[in-house]
Amino acid sequence: MRLNTSPLLPALLLTGALAACFQRSPDEAHQAAAAAPGADAVVLQTGKTLSEDFEAGSKGSYAAAEETLPSGRWLLDDALIGTAEQDHKHGQKALRLRGKGRAQMRFDLPAGAGRVRVFHASYGKDGAVRWQLWGSQDRGRSWQPVGSEIKVEGAGLPATIVVNRPGPLRLEIRKLDGGDDRLNIDDFSVEPYQGGTPPAVAGNGAKTPAAAAPVTTTAPATLPQGTGPAGQDDPLSLGNPSGATSSPAQSPNNYLMVKPQYTLSYSRDRGTPNWVVWHLSKAWMGSAPRQDDFRPDPALPRGWYQVTPRSYSGSGFDKGHNCPSADRSLTLDDNSATFLMTNMIPQAPMNNQRTWNHLEDYSRDLVQAGNEVYVLMGSYGRGGTGSNGPAQTLDNGHVTVPKRVWKVLVVLPNGSGDLQRIAGGQARLIAIDTPNDNSVDPDWAKYRTSVDAIEAATGLDLLSLLPVEAQARLEAQVDAGPTR
Repeated sequence: MRLNTSPLLPALLLTGALAACFQRSPDEAHQAAAAAPGADAVVLQTGKTLSEDFEAGSKGSYAAAEETLPSGRWLLDDALIGTAEQDHKHGQKALRLRGKGRAQMRFDLPAGAGRVRVFHASYGKDGAVRWQLWGSQDRGRSWQPVGSEIKVEGAGLPATIVVNRPGPLRLEIRKLDGGDDRLNIDDFSVEPYQGGTPPAVAGNGAKTPAAAAPVTTTAPATLPQGTGPAGQDDPLSLGNPSGATSSPAQSPNNYLMVKPQYTLSYSRDRGTPNWVVWHLSKAWMGSAPRQDDFRPDPALPRGWYQVTPRSYSGSGFDKGHNCPSADRSLTLDDNSATFLMTNMIPQAPMNNQRTWNHLEDYSRDLVQAGNEVYVLMGSYGRGGTGSNGPAQTLDNGHVTVPKRVWKVLVVLPNGSGDLQRIAGGQARLIAIDTPNDNSVDPDWAKYRTSVDAIEAATGLDLLSLLPVEAQARLEAQVDAGPTR
């Protein structure tokens, strides 16, 4: 347990969908546009879809300024309303962002957001661009991602982002890559939140680009519960272990990557993840075969070194999964996602194939017995011993060989209200910390330790969204339960 708290990231699904543009009534548009300068405009009709097609905008400069649109007032920073022939748009106009531009709502959505539909494209013949949706539930004081990074190239396509967050909520479109290629956004619509118990959007220290100083935030007063599709819970429901953010410039060695299958903090300099977290239940398990399609991760920022399968060739170390292939067997895409190199560490073969494999099998046995498991895994230190002997790095220093490999399993009977149940003592916590050595014992139980010990070794805060009292009590324990 550490006293600084980490935020909860909401789950995201990005799917192809038909773009939809739902127009607001003239009365609603008048109410939003009539907000006095300097005041926040608020969408008053809470049960209807908000839509913005940018046709009423007239901002022709990239300089930061507010623009009153039918949906409400927006801050457009390094962004304008494009009317050029090269703007990919439906109608006469579209939003255009350059550099690290942003388009931020200066009003609240009282009904929150269910699904966000959007048309996105790279401007003209520009190359691929990356962007992300962010959200705030404290009137814009703090922001955090409400989805993973999205990459688009070419004339454009529609997408649907499942936000599923209650209000009040503000949204912001952020262009992430900072390059010369520009982004077009059009037909942006937000369906109201329809219910459920998703987590609140909490600050994570990330700021809007205009602000310079970091933000200190505290855990929400209520215990949030992340939800995705039935039985597929948000893996960050227990917290963000390192306060990772998706800013390549500010966090190159604590870079947040949110994928539908798992979430990780990546270290550019180590060429490996610091930690990976995922949720395991029967809802994630099926009959999809192992894909074995090891490959670089295209979601890494432009210019970063791309670790490839060849980086491990002849090294004496396995390409060791963090989130295992067998934990994601519902669909081919789910399984394939586990073979991205950002999910790999150089792992001693006997550690990977015996000790670690036995623990992974046991976690799936627990699921088959009627449990769900939150899994947190990472590595630390420098220098391990593989089949060719000791090594500090691979691939000319681009990939660090870790000294230790750790994992925490939070095991619960299937159910809801997971954080409350964990805090109430209904969970079993299994923490292990093994040497990354080929002589490691195949019995993982010999390496059981406490969460406190792992936190002391790594500097992480693994269960930060639990109440402080519950963290103190649970993280000091060393598991003594059955191992098969």
